[in-house]
Amino acid sequence: MRKVVLYIATSLDGYIASPDGSVEWLPKAGLTDYGYAEFLNGADTTLLGRATYEQVLDSGPWPYAQFTNYVFSRQPPALEAHASVQFVSEEPVAFVRALRQQPGRTIWLIGGSTLASPLLTAGLVDELMLLVVPRVLGSGISLWRHQAQPQTLQMLRTQTWPDGTVLLHYQLPKKD
Repeated sequence: MRKVVLYIATSLDGYIASPDGSVEWLPKAGLTDYGYAEFLNGADTTLLGRATYEQVLDSGPWPYAQFTNYVFSRQPPALEAHASVQFVSEEPVAFVRALRQQPGRTIWLIGGSTLASPLLTAGLVDELMLLVVPRVLGSGISLWRHQAQPQTLQMLRTQTWPDGTVLLHYQLPKKD
């Protein structure tokens, strides 16, 4: 069975974007890799919510052409999608449950929190890789949406960089 990994950057106070959806506060791409390339080498599929998809598109050319990309949206896309992108209107839990049964490598749950929340609640996220950026935003789009019950996570590893960014890598509990 394939694993699903939520690998996402967050501010120190738990926000994945500014109130307007901007991620300008994140470290600039290319200066430090933060383990990103190594992680991508083990994945072949991405899961994104529509807002996250549009944000990625706004930042330049589609960067995940080598992956199979599923974008969850109740609305049809405003723009023509890259050939590697498929829009999914069905309920995410059932879709991801079936996707995990198919052959392949790691499934990267890119975000956002609206998509991640039901998958976390259903126990379909195997690992959580939080790249904690040493910035306090004060408000914004929270990584954490309502969870049905508390979960205890098992630490797999941590890594720090000179700029104060920390990777927290956890395994989530298995649900029957």
